[in-house]
Amino acid sequence: MRTKGDGRGRLGGRKKGTPNKVTSSLREWVNALIDNNREQIESDLKELEPKDRLMVLERLLSYVLPKMQNVDTSINFDGLTDEQLNKAVKQLVKEVNNDGD
Repeated sequence: MRTKGDGRGRLGGRKKGTPNKVTSSLREWVNALIDNNREQIESDLKELEPKDRLMVLERLLSYVLPKMQNVDTSINFDGLTDEQLNKAVKQLVKEVNNDGD
């Protein structure tokens, strides 16, 4: 007899990766609602004060654009040779100059 936590996998429910039908249905409904009312939504946005319009747009963007994460790096320059440091500096200068084109 199988028991919870016996290490042999799930006991019931959806298989891993199977989409939730309610979530899928709700997502389709919201997409249709937005598609069918796009002009009204744009009109309503234009009627908002600029500050409020930016707040709404910011909230909407969070659903479409991935959130950026901070990257913290540290380099131990003491462990690099002069040749490695010079090569790194040349590469950085090259990349900075290419970004300006």
